[in-house]
Amino acid sequence: MKIHEYQAKALFKAYGIPIPRSALAQTPAEAAKAAHELGTSPLVVKAQIHAGGRGKGGGIRVIGTPAEAEMVASQLLGTRLVTPQTGEEGRPVETLLIEEALTIVTEVYLGITIDRSRSCPVVLASKGGGMEVEKFAAEEPHKVMIEEIDPAVGLRPFQASRICYDLNLQASAVRKISGLIFALYQLFIEKDCSLAEINPLVMTGMGDPVALDAKLNFDDNALFRHPEIIALRDISQENPLEVEASRYNLNYIKLKGNVGCMVNGAGLAMATMDLIKRAGAEPANFLDIGGGATAETVREGFKLLLADRDVQVIFINIFGGILRCDTLARGVVKAAAELVVDLPMVVRLEGTNVEKGRQILSDSGLKFTVASGLKDAAEKVVAGLSSR
Repeated sequence: MKIHEYQAKALFKAYGIPIPRSALAQTPAEAAKAAHELGTSPLVVKAQIHAGGRGKGGGIRVIGTPAEAEMVASQLLGTRLVTPQTGEEGRPVETLLIEEALTIVTEVYLGITIDRSRSCPVVLASKGGGMEVEKFAAEEPHKVMIEEIDPAVGLRPFQASRICYDLNLQASAVRKISGLIFALYQLFIEKDCSLAEINPLVMTGMGDPVALDAKLNFDDNALFRHPEIIALRDISQENPLEVEASRYNLNYIKLKGNVGCMVNGAGLAMATMDLIKRAGAEPANFLDIGGGATAETVREGFKLLLADRDVQVIFINIFGGILRCDTLARGVVKAAAELVVDLPMVVRLEGTNVEKGRQILSDSGLKFTVASGLKDAAEKVVAGLSSR
């Protein structure tokens, strides 16, 4: 789960991480009022969306007066901001963060995430902070410092000091930055984050560290422990189909292809997407309905596929274990009967009650193409696309 920058900064402040003075605005008049109350110039107007690259997309503007703040707010609010990370559809801008501009002496990147290959949290640090950090990390990965954290021990003082010295920070800043790293790590652990990022972390002309930007992502599987984090969710920033899927505990991710996939099990879902690509098509989604899916769950998953305008062929690939093939077939038939389906539907079933499942599909009177194996299924999916 993602949250907005202003929400992340509120958590930063609660953990003692310095942030700029700021105010929120959801109308042009509120933007002008915020600029007036902050009482300084220049100021920065920052569009609040769940995506990076806002500066490149025109979502971060420097202004000098309340009148300018009102003008910029009228240009941004109610629009969809397109950045390198949003895709062509962009994200809706409903809130602005009006923030004081700072005199920056030094800026660096600081982040904490989970390194699955190392099976532990890691602190990432780089002198190349700012908008080009992704490019910097890709072109010169050896300049990104990685500090592994033993989960049983936690972050140690010498590790925080080593990060500071690797960043060539002045000796006078080491204690402040070390304390900030510890605060960020505490937030990361206590709130079950998957990512805690400050980009950039700046040193001001007064020698103080300030988190100029803030990004926090949370482990969805741990949200049951954090109702205060769930309350920060903004579904306007999420794909509507993914929001609908979450209501039925379906694991759904929208992709950019043309083959709608319904699969049970994450591993089989990944293999199915590889199979589709190998056959020359593109998956339109990742949809894992899970081993314990019911006919109702299957029906709702099927509806999700049909609601995606990019989908030209539906591919259902089920291994009947906990989810029996006949249960899957009943759910699909019920959904297809309720909706007007004019798309080719390819079904590959194996496992428990497979013959019953195939018979249910055959007796439905609907145009299901039943595949005999994975290779046959992939060929039938491509043939379905060719017929469109």
